[in-house]
Parts: sequence; C-alpha cells; structure tokens
Amino acid sequence: MDKKNQEIENQQDARTEPGEAEAVEEVKDKNKKDGRSKGTESKEEKKGKKEADQKEKLAELQDKYLRLSAEFDNYRKRTLKERIELIKTSNEELLSKILPVMDDFERAIQLIDEAKDIEAVKQGIHLIYGKFTSFLMQEGVKEIDALHTEFDTDIHEAITKIPAPEQNLKGKVVDVVQKGYYLNDKVMRFPKVVVGE
Repeated sequence: MDKKNQEIENQQDARTEPGEAEAVEEVKDKNKKDGRSKGTESKEEKKGKKEADQKEKLAELQDKYLRLSAEFDNYRKRTLKERIELIKTSNEELLSKILPVMDDFERAIQLIDEAKDIEAVKQGIHLIYGKFTSFLMQEGVKEIDALHTEFDTDIHEAITKIPAPEQNLKGKVVDVVQKGYYLNDKVMRFPKVVVGE
C-alpha cells in the first residue's frame, strides 16, 4: 500500500512544475502535522474524558459513603435510645407483681397499730412472708441452703472462722449471717457464713 502511494506521489511530482512541487510538499507536510496533532488531541480528549469519568465515579462513591455513614449513625442512635428505654422499663413486669405484697404489708402495718391479738399479727406477717417467697420462687429465685453444709468457696462467702462447737461441724458452715440466693441455678447473692474449724 505504501509503495503504491509513493508511486502515485512520484507521478504527481513528475507532472507538476518545479514551483508546484514545493507547494505540494508543503501541503503534504502540513497534512502530516495536522494528522499528528489531531491524533494527539484525540488522545488528550480521551484522557480528559477518562479523568472526568473517574472524578464523577469518585464523587458518587463519596456521596454513597456519606449517606451510608449517616444512616448507620441514625441507626446507632435509634438502637441506643431503644436500649435505654428497654432498660428503664425492663423491671416493670416484675415490680407490678411485687405490688400486691406491698399492699399486704401496708394493711398489716395499719392493723398492727389497732390489733389487740398478737397471734393474729404474727400469722398475718407469716402469710405475707409466705406469699413473697412463693412469688420469688415463681421468678426463679431460690434460697441457698448453707447451714451445716460443707464450706464451698464457689457458693459461700466466709466472714470468719470459729472453733467448731461439735467435732462433726469442722470445715462446715456453723452459722449463716446473710442468706444467699440462686437465680435459675446461678448464684445471685453469695451467703455470708461462719465456718467451724
């Protein structure tokens, strides 16, 4: 292809006069330069378009990131608020179950002042205590039986040691200063005990 173009140009050069040959050469050179500059411009234009596309994609990604960040922040605040509300009202059901026991105590206090029969007052107090302990058992609270059992550091909290009143009480709990409780088989409060040695 190049040889044919060369031959055609040579034939045209042969037909033209000497002054015209120089003019034709100038036009050819100019066309070559223009072709190069057009190719260069198209590469630069492509590069500029590519950069513009990349900037647009970057701006779009930054916008998505900001929106996602804002959504997450709103979600975090909302869940924190819900959690605080849940903590505030979590004991509502439990406390509403205790209120009847409180009512019984108030009635007992009113009757104590007017009561002439002390045995009736004692019975009333024992009934309230029984009602309260049955309520605790329904909620999964159970007393830890510690008196005269082997001392166990996983369950008991020793306050002091005293000489054992009997030989068989050595290393065992002699007295319970404060009762302990399980909540669903987990120690809720350790019993404070006195250990015999």
